[in-house]
Amino acid sequence: MATADKYKIINIRRYIGNDNPELGEDVLLQILSEFSCPMNPDVERFLKKSSIEFTKKNQSVTYLVFSVIGGKLLGYFTLALKPLTVRGETVSNTVKRKLLRVSELDERSDTYTMSAYLIAQIGKNFSENRGKMITGAELLELAWDKIKATQYVFGGIVTFLEAENEEKLLSFYRNNRFSQFDTRQTASNTDKPHELVQLLRLL
Repeated sequence: MATADKYKIINIRRYIGNDNPELGEDVLLQILSEFSCPMNPDVERFLKKSSIEFTKKNQSVTYLVFSVIGGKLLGYFTLALKPLTVRGETVSNTVKRKLLRVSELDERSDTYTMSAYLIAQIGKNFSENRGKMITGAELLELAWDKIKATQYVFGGIVTFLEAENEEKLLSFYRNNRFSQFDTRQTASNTDKPHELVQLLRLL
């Protein structure tokens, strides 16, 4: 289990715009430079190249996860609020009843549209064997705990994420109570479009 005595979570807003020389943006960039995820370069690229700008623009917020002992950067997760549309045919009647409480139903197309919490990025730091200091399930649990704390204040019931169509990855999310509900084609000016699997979990 991920517990407060093992991990410390810091919102990168703490560093951005901070005049304290021990907490400024230069310090943040130095911390981010310690992150390495060779198995998923996109996860590393986002943290180092985009996370600060996205946070400044309020498009998302990135949280860094450190070990309490030694203060080592172990991983990160990025959360955002996004509109989400779920097709009724992709979920059970039980899920549809729950979605109806927080969504707008289009009866003609049988779609449910709502605001949802998005786990936009999540990644472990594999530099210096730090990947062994936290499990993927623990990192996901920390993100989930942050969402639950937000939901306590603002409400909402839906959390979703998008993942590459790889069975090992999808199995990991299924084992952590996420259920596939759809797929989406990416749109990018630089990369070829490809399919992402969308998974949701209800609070």
